Amino acid sequence: MSAWRSPLAPDANAGLVALVTGGGTGIGRATALELARTGARVAICGRRPEPLEAVRAEVEALGSECLAMPADVREEEQAETFVEAALARFGQVDVLVNNAGGQFTAPAEEISPKGWRAVNRLAVDAAWNLTRLVATRSMIPNRRGLVVFISFSPRRGTPGMAHASAARAAVESLASTLALEWSRYGVRTVCLAAGNILTEGLESYGPGTVAEWERAVPLGRLGRPEEVAAVIAFLASAGGAYVTGTTIAVDGGVDAWGLASLPPPPER
Repeated sequence: MSAWRSPLAPDANAGLVALVTGGGTGIGRATALELARTGARVAICGRRPEPLEAVRAEVEALGSECLAMPADVREEEQAETFVEAALARFGQVDVLVNNAGGQFTAPAEEISPKGWRAVNRLAVDAAWNLTRLVATRSMIPNRRGLVVFISFSPRRGTPGMAHASAARAAVESLASTLALEWSRYGVRTVCLAAGNILTEGLESYGPGTVAEWERAVPLGRLGRPEEVAAVIAFLASAGGAYVTGTTIAVDGGVDAWGLASLPPPPER
């Protein structure tokens, strides 16, 4: 792929403070860097300190400030500590990107209650708790803010991902509901449905699966984390100020096309 060049002005998000979960790798890392490059100060969290420190160094090399804190956002106390640290450092949080997530592939009938809860605890429960904390302690009192929930494309369901598909549908509905309730406070909520994006997480499924997913993209290639990040940075900027309560697919046409594969044959 060619070198990435951001389409946004260097001061598009000047003065904003952004909090990004799962900020050490993949889409989270790219989002933190793009927000910093466009003028925002950023706070990132994740479970592994080494990637977080690497991103912090990259952000500071761009001339911005970065708070990098190891935290498992599934744990309420750790999530609250992270939010409080960001507020103590920067005084406000204007943008929250609920990027942290994780899932595994399994036939629906083989997903145990424990496995179901594990995926939904991170994708739904943790995202809601962090959103509530940031909204009540900064966005609603300040009468401004943007919350982004990261979801999946295609949006109609994915075989082997019943738990994750259900969780992402929940946050998509949550985003539209919060927009109805919180628009009066100047708080916008958007769901971003990312398609087949070339990240460490995607590569972990193996080259055969990655190649199959790439063939399902109408544009004929995998997406870049920077392409997702640029859309998020645009939504945070003045250019995105009239966007709320909707889902934006950044997927090369995957949601429009569907799964583009034959269903399994019936078993008699």
